[in-house]
Amino acid sequence: MERSDQKTARQAEMLFNRLAKRQKHLKKWASRIGVNAFRLYDRDIPEIPLQIDLYNDALCGALFERPYEKDEGEEALWLNAMTEAAARALSIPVGRIFLKIRKRQRGSNQYTRLVHHNFFVDVMEQGLVFRTNLSDYLDTGLFLDRRKLRLLIRQAVAKRNGAKVLNLFCYTAAFSLYAAAGGNVEVDSVDLSNTYLDWAKVNFALNGLRAESVPQEALFSSPNALPPFRLIRADALRFLDEAVKKRRTWDIIILDPPVFSNSKKMASDFDVNRDYQSLIATCLTLLNSGGALYFSTNARRFALADEPLKNRFTSRDLTEQARDEDFRGKKIPACWVFEEAPC
Repeated sequence: MERSDQKTARQAEMLFNRLAKRQKHLKKWASRIGVNAFRLYDRDIPEIPLQIDLYNDALCGALFERPYEKDEGEEALWLNAMTEAAARALSIPVGRIFLKIRKRQRGSNQYTRLVHHNFFVDVMEQGLVFRTNLSDYLDTGLFLDRRKLRLLIRQAVAKRNGAKVLNLFCYTAAFSLYAAAGGNVEVDSVDLSNTYLDWAKVNFALNGLRAESVPQEALFSSPNALPPFRLIRADALRFLDEAVKKRRTWDIIILDPPVFSNSKKMASDFDVNRDYQSLIATCLTLLNSGGALYFSTNARRFALADEPLKNRFTSRDLTEQARDEDFRGKKIPACWVFEEAPC
């Protein structure tokens, strides 16, 4: 029977070989499209349940909770061995590698700050710069599996001169920045977290743009007097209700909600599988003629129903179109675009 240390050493060598091969495969593609942050490994080997992403000259990833009990000390030794294997494979110092244990999360737990080390790495993505934090949260501030969807939205904005864009549940506003880069545009970014809205300001500033905090009331009362890139701290659901009352509309709406949230700051809890139909239906009422709603979700076993369409809109599945090279053969968020049905 294989001893635990022998098994760990064997798995470390397997991971070393896989990472070296993946980096060789992806580096030319990444250089060609102008990205230096991408997915290197995603549970490619079943007995090594890791997810590992490259962020310029550092690594960040997670060990997914195993379906069986494992001693915490033994797990820590195993994770250290995998970290050292990754460092050797990619010539990255161990001190620039952050592998965390990701347990199944519900609510806002995945956005909770774990530590305060502030290990920031600024990364390039298709002509834009984003600040990531590799040490302090389970997520880094930039969802790599949304990269191609961000590009599709930027291209859609560029085709519509003077577009008005709304980004709900904006997080650190990566979608917003892509939209802002699309040309003559106004962008409203809505989120409940001051931390992430401040982070969004940094992302805009890194790209020579200024995003400003704006009260929700000002947006609805005097939008023409406001700066073009606006950050609104609000419960997205309440914001939508108010937008309906004030008859505020946009040309492009981006809807990438959490799967579940029970934040105390929200009026009620949110479950995307339960609530998405009413959420989509509300967003569709806020679209200008010829507008589009981009909807994305990480929810498992999600099935899109026809009810929100109300015969006026058609939906088009963008999931495969939004799949980038580093996510070939991997699960990515499902996404659709809703547009007015042709007469």
